[in-house]
Amino acid sequence: MTLQTPPSLHSHSPTCGCKNERGDPLFVTAPTAQTQKALDYAEKHIAKELDQLKKLVKIPSVSLDGFDPKDLRLSAEATAEVLRESGLEHVELLDMGAGVHPYVYAEWIHKPDAPTLLLYAHHDVQPPGREEKWKSNPFQPVERDGRLYGRGTADDKAGIMAHAGAIAAYLKTMGELPVNVKVLIEGEEEIGSHNLGDFVRQHKEKLKADGIIVTDCANVDSGIPSITTALRGMVAIDVEVESLTHPVHSGLWGGILPDPVWALSKILASLTDDMGEIAIEGLKDTVRPLTEYEKRAYGNVKMENIARTATGLLKGLPFAVPEKEFAERLWRKPALSINAVQSGSRKLVSNIIQDSAWARVSIRIVPDMTPQDVANKMKQHMERACPPGFKLSLSVETASDWWAIDDPRAEVYQIAARSLEKGYAHTAQFIGCGASIPFVDPLCREFGGIPAILVGVEDPYTNAHSENESLLLTDFKKSILGQIHMLADLAKYKKA
Repeated sequence: MTLQTPPSLHSHSPTCGCKNERGDPLFVTAPTAQTQKALDYAEKHIAKELDQLKKLVKIPSVSLDGFDPKDLRLSAEATAEVLRESGLEHVELLDMGAGVHPYVYAEWIHKPDAPTLLLYAHHDVQPPGREEKWKSNPFQPVERDGRLYGRGTADDKAGIMAHAGAIAAYLKTMGELPVNVKVLIEGEEEIGSHNLGDFVRQHKEKLKADGIIVTDCANVDSGIPSITTALRGMVAIDVEVESLTHPVHSGLWGGILPDPVWALSKILASLTDDMGEIAIEGLKDTVRPLTEYEKRAYGNVKMENIARTATGLLKGLPFAVPEKEFAERLWRKPALSINAVQSGSRKLVSNIIQDSAWARVSIRIVPDMTPQDVANKMKQHMERACPPGFKLSLSVETASDWWAIDDPRAEVYQIAARSLEKGYAHTAQFIGCGASIPFVDPLCREFGGIPAILVGVEDPYTNAHSENESLLLTDFKKSILGQIHMLADLAKYKKA
């Protein structure tokens, strides 16, 4: 996997004469008459696409356990209506049985000589989190300062609308698309896409395509279109330590009883060294080294100001590594996180010794680590670190693999980059992503290694998975325009 050197923040126009990092003139060819009609339609109807997005956001389609699954079906039905309204055909909800949230499928297949693209997004969302931290109701979308706030505004209901808006722009003006499309909107992405492998195998012929466009990623900065060339995988383990059958009074029994919270703290502290580096024996032995080109390219990425603003890092608290290491650490190094710790209740805290303590520990994995090997090493380490006598329970909750393209200089990715440049009026960037999208690797492999183009509408200030998630409205429109160009430009792509 390689990375393009970051562009300057210069905005380009079709006549500015600038070149991108590949040395190609930007916007060298004018759009066809058909594409121009689609672009004009999208510009004129952007308010309608935004209204449809708001309707989707109002449905609390949280896929995690404990939330009403009826909302996922309502969300799937609303998504199906959006796709139907765009002009797509054979719109349907695809179920895999009880307990599996519905997928939405639609297609337009009328050009036997053109490529077929599978367009992916997901309609499920994260829980709202700490509702008192939201400045507005998470499921009542609100426009404020050029952004649309609400859970799922960017991750990933805007991705649905990027597909639907581009498709509608062609079908409502020309009555046809430049390529064949199959649209798959998942309902379980936020809980790890556990059923996707079985789903794809069950519907393999229906989903068969020459390439995939995934609209569930982020741009490196606001207004800068980006193509993600690598994803980290993830292994998450739940660890629970028990010592008693029930909590007891700390005044009566404190001093003689073993404390499970202390034991869990010892285990968690052992996972990293004093510098925060992962201290699990052998875990990093298989990490693929960077090439010299990658080292130079990664070292040129400037992200400190973006990262400090986007994350809300406390004043005076330094980053874990210098800026020149940011890209490598985020995109090509494993990272350990303690996602949650629980023992008792903060609101109902009392003077007791707890009976048990629980935590979820996750590691983002990179080439050439394997999920099973990482899970085994994590469990072995925690078993060794647990103080003797305590009851230790370990369960693997997630084990998804990493993904990376072979070479972003391949024709299909260069076509996609040029398309985005036309839509955003800005040089496109190839980037990595430290997050995971579990389905990408198995979906590509299931169809013989077809290319996946990972784009998105998020920017670093989206706050996905946290409170006050938002979507930059100017990037929302640009993402639709970029995909209009991409559908036209990829009509020229022929799979090798």
